[in-house]
Parts: sequence; structure tokens; C-alpha cells
Amino acid sequence: MDYIYYALAALIALIVGFAIGCIVRENINKNKLANAKMTASQIIEDAEKESENIKKEKLIEAKDEIFNLKRDLDNEITDRRNEVKLQEKRIIQKEEHLDRKLEAIEKKEEISQKKYKELEAKEEKLSKLYQQQTAELERISNLTFEQARQLLFDEVEKQISRETALLIKNKEIEAKEEADKKAREIISCAIQRCAADHVSETTVSVVNLPSDDMKGRIIGREGRNIRSIETLTGVDLIIDDTPEAVILSGFDPVRREVARIALERLVADGRIHPARIEETIKKAQAEMDVKIRELGEQASFETNVMKLHPELIKLIGRLNYRTSYGQNVLKHSIEVSALAGIMADELGANSRIARRAGLLHDIGKSIDHEVEGPHVQIGVDLLKKYKESREVIHAVEAHHNDVEPTTIEAILVQAADAISAARPGARRETLESYSKRLEKLEEIVNSFSGVEKSYAIQAGREVRIMVKPNEIDDIKMVHVARDIAKQIEADMEYPGQIKVNIIRETRAVDYAK
Repeated sequence: MDYIYYALAALIALIVGFAIGCIVRENINKNKLANAKMTASQIIEDAEKESENIKKEKLIEAKDEIFNLKRDLDNEITDRRNEVKLQEKRIIQKEEHLDRKLEAIEKKEEISQKKYKELEAKEEKLSKLYQQQTAELERISNLTFEQARQLLFDEVEKQISRETALLIKNKEIEAKEEADKKAREIISCAIQRCAADHVSETTVSVVNLPSDDMKGRIIGREGRNIRSIETLTGVDLIIDDTPEAVILSGFDPVRREVARIALERLVADGRIHPARIEETIKKAQAEMDVKIRELGEQASFETNVMKLHPELIKLIGRLNYRTSYGQNVLKHSIEVSALAGIMADELGANSRIARRAGLLHDIGKSIDHEVEGPHVQIGVDLLKKYKESREVIHAVEAHHNDVEPTTIEAILVQAADAISAARPGARRETLESYSKRLEKLEEIVNSFSGVEKSYAIQAGREVRIMVKPNEIDDIKMVHVARDIAKQIEADMEYPGQIKVNIIRETRAVDYAK
């Protein structure tokens, strides 16, 4: 029972203590709330004071800013007023200056009017004097004014015409001399900078044999070996009494060269029969194709003519085995290309076109044994086929005057072709053709009326003509020389140029007895 009481007493004491604690805590919280309210009131009051101070400071700053702006505006207005006053002053000065100038101009105008009136009076006086003098001159000379003026004009016209003719003649002579001098310089420079080798023309090749016994082996049983060679190469073999030699004859130089190479190899090998002949000729043809291409590429490199069609390069190489009047056509083409390029550089023309046309101008000769027609037309057709430029084709077409040359490059190719062909020793003519050419030249000259005698001299490069003085005078000589030159150009083919030299003399003979 005592424990129960103690427990109840303890419970009651715990409840009483809890109640007391709650009361005490509530008092404490009330005190804190009161303190917080007081603190908040203080903070609000301080904030209101601070905002009031800030407001006053901002008002003061705004007043200062307004004051400064007003002061700057006043200064600017003052400056503008001063500037306007200065401009007004300048305008007033300019107006005063203009007024002074206007007064001076008015004074000058008055003076000019006075002088103008004086000049009108003098002019009228001079006009009267001129009329009086003209009338007096007409009376003295018995000529009217128009007649005298026409007479004077006629005399002046005659004098001017004579002086103009003399001046034109002198200028023409000077221009011709200067042009001839410049042309000689350019051509001599081109010739000095370019030279090509020349070889003799031939339609046969000779193959040396180690002994005459080899001739029988070349002929073969019943001639089968020689027939095989001739059939496969298209070249005739001439086996005669010439000791230790076989002659290959044919107009196609490439085929003849293939036959020569093949025959030399057969002779060196010793095995000569149709199968071996066919094999050797095929190898020779293959090697010949390679050599021809290499020759074409070398020519293209030497002349600096690039981007040629491969077929054109092969055709250029074939020119090495083609000759014309004893001149190797490939070397002639290389020389023409170099000469035309040098002259084009000197004259400021297109040297690339000149070199290209010079190299290709005789391309038709590479296949003229196989294709009918003149080599110029064959070459033009080939160049059109392989898409060469129009300028190059025109230069090739015009190099023998088949068409009229219209570009300076075409004319340069013509000149270079003539220079290369006219070199001493460049071309060889047979004695018979040379004699016929001289006879033809003299025949053409003698056909003209008034020609007494004619002589072809300097290997046919000059014809000297003696004319009858009673039929041809000094003026007519010029026309006769031109007509003879044109007739020679129309009727003859010749390398280079022919000089027509006419001589006229009158002799008076008497005897003292």
C-alpha cells in the first residue's frame, strides 16, 4: 500500500511539474515575442530614417545634375550665337566684296562698249579702204577678185602637189629601205641561230654482202626467198654483177629501210628461208615503228611543239626517210619550225603557232606515196582529222600559195620554207632539170615585146634583160619588169626568188675623119 501511495505521489508531482514547466515556457515565449516586436519596430524606424536620408541625397544630386546641364546648355547657346555672328560678319564682307566687283565690271563694260564702237568705226573704215584697194588692184591687173584667187589657188595647188609627191616618194624609199634592212636583220638572225643537216635524195639502198655466194642464198631455190622478201616488203631486190652487194629499189623509203634492216640481219644470221624471212621482217617493222615514233618525239622536243596527236608524231618520224630535191624532209621541217618561230618572236607574232605550222607544213609528204593528191592537201586533211587549230591548218594550206595567206604566221612559214630550201647545198637538182629551168626562164623573158637579149645568171636566181631603148623608155621599164616577174611566178616552180634586172642604154656613135 505504501508503494501505491508513493507512486501516486510521484505521478502527481510529475503532473504538477509538467504544468509548471508549461507555464514557465509560455512566459518565456511571450517575453521573446515582445522583444522581437520591439526589435522589428526599431528596424522599421531605422529603415524609414535611412530612406529619408537617401531621398534627400538623391534630390541634392538631381539638383546638381540639372544645374550642370543648364550651365552646359547656356555655354552651347553662347557658342552658337558667336558662330552665327561670325558667319553674318563674313556674309556681310562677301556682299561688300561682290558689290565692289560688280562696280568694277560695270566700269569695264562701259569701257568695252566704248572700244567696241571705236573698233566698229575702224572696221568700217578698213572695209572701205579694202574695197578701194581691191578695185585698184583689179584695175591694174585686169583680173577680178575671183579670177585672182583661182589663179593663186592653182599655183599653190601645183606647188603643194609637187612637194607632196616628192615627200611621198622620199618616204616610200625610206620606208622600203628601213623595211628591207629590218627584214634582212630578222632573216639573218634567224638563219644564224638555226642550221640543219642535209642528205642526198635516193630511191635505192645498198646491202653489202660478205661474199658473192650469199646472192644465191638470197635468191633461194627457184627464187622463193627473193620473192618472199619482195612480197613482204614491197621493195625490188636487184642482184646483178655488182660485187658483194645487193641493191634495194623502191619509192617508199620506210619500206626500203625495213627491207634493208631485215636483209642485213638475214645475211648476218645465215639462215635464209621464207619462214625466217617473214619473222625477221616483222621484227624489223616493229623496230622501225619504235624508231619512227622516237624520231617524231625528238623532233617535237627540239622544236618545242607539244601536245601533238600520237599519229601525227609517227607521221613526223616517217619524214626522216623522205627526201625532196636531196633535202631530208624531217630536218627541213625542224629547220622551218625554228626559223618561223625565231622570226615570229622578232616581229611579236604568235611563235607557238608559227613553230607548230612549220613542223607540220610538209606532213603530207609522209604518206604521199600511199595517198593520191598533192602533199599540201594530204597534210591539210590529216591535220583536220587530228583536230589541229584553224590557224595551223591555214598556215600549212598556204605555204605553197594554194590559198591566199591571211595571217602573219602563214607568211612566216612561207618565208622559212623558202629560206630552208634556198640554202646553198640544201637541195640538189639534176643537170637536166637545171638546164630546163634556165631555158624556161629565158624563154618567158624573150616572149615579151621590146626584149633584145636575156641572160639567166647566178644559177637561175637572176635574169638580166637587155631591152630596145627606142621601144621601152625609163617609165615603161618598171611595168615590164613587174609583168615579167608575174609571168615567171605563174609559169615556173623554183626555190627561193628570181631577180628581174632590166638594162636600157642608148649609144651614139660617130667617127672623126
